[in-house]
Amino acid sequence: MLSCKKLFCCAVSIMLLILSSTTLMAQSGGYYYQIKIYHFKTPAQESTIDNYLKTAYLPQLHQKGFKNVGVFKPVETDTADRRIYVFIPFKNWKGIETFNAQAQEINNPDYTNAAYNKPPYSRLETIILTAFITRPQPAAPKLTGDRAKRIYELRSYESPTEALHYNKVRMFNSGETDLFDRLGFNPVFYGSVIAGSHMPNLMYLTTFNDKADREKHWDAFGKDAQWKDLSSRKEFQNNVSKADITFLYPEDYSDF
Repeated sequence: MLSCKKLFCCAVSIMLLILSSTTLMAQSGGYYYQIKIYHFKTPAQESTIDNYLKTAYLPQLHQKGFKNVGVFKPVETDTADRRIYVFIPFKNWKGIETFNAQAQEINNPDYTNAAYNKPPYSRLETIILTAFITRPQPAAPKLTGDRAKRIYELRSYESPTEALHYNKVRMFNSGETDLFDRLGFNPVFYGSVIAGSHMPNLMYLTTFNDKADREKHWDAFGKDAQWKDLSSRKEFQNNVSKADITFLYPEDYSDF
């Protein structure tokens, strides 16, 4: 008979194999998402970043065939750490490598040739995600309200461990994403973070015509029988240790 130690090692090996397989399945055939976050402090920096994105960066992406590139700013401004979010969907990993290399050649004098003592931003943060296997590609939101009033809700769910992170992803794939679709949340993407400063975690983006529309949808979500059943299952308990919500609005040059 196998010793307890050997049984334990076998069990760990099987678990690691399952987790690795889950990761590969999530990546297979699905999009990769890149979220670039420009951190800045001054109006001059904001103007420089906006000009670069509007006149150089997004046109280059569009020229290369990219669609549904989003540029957003937080509804509530943090004066100590102001931010601009750029969402870029890539069909495969090679696309990320190729475009990011080409982006180094984009010329925008105020941004590209900025002096060391007048940088266009305080810091640049990059997050890479793999699309959920049940939602392998992004979707442009179908909103009808005034663009200036739209609410884009970016959520990040951190988990205590990698295993619980995959458990939460499985919870989404077991019906949570279907619920968002049925209730009309206009989701843009769902993704598991594979490179970022807060891991393990997942992120997703839902969109609404305005704040009142957002409140109505979440009220319906909380009361829905499918959600009550899903969230009460023993197998899906304690899989989120921290949830961050950021309300965003689209720039006028954003694709959606």
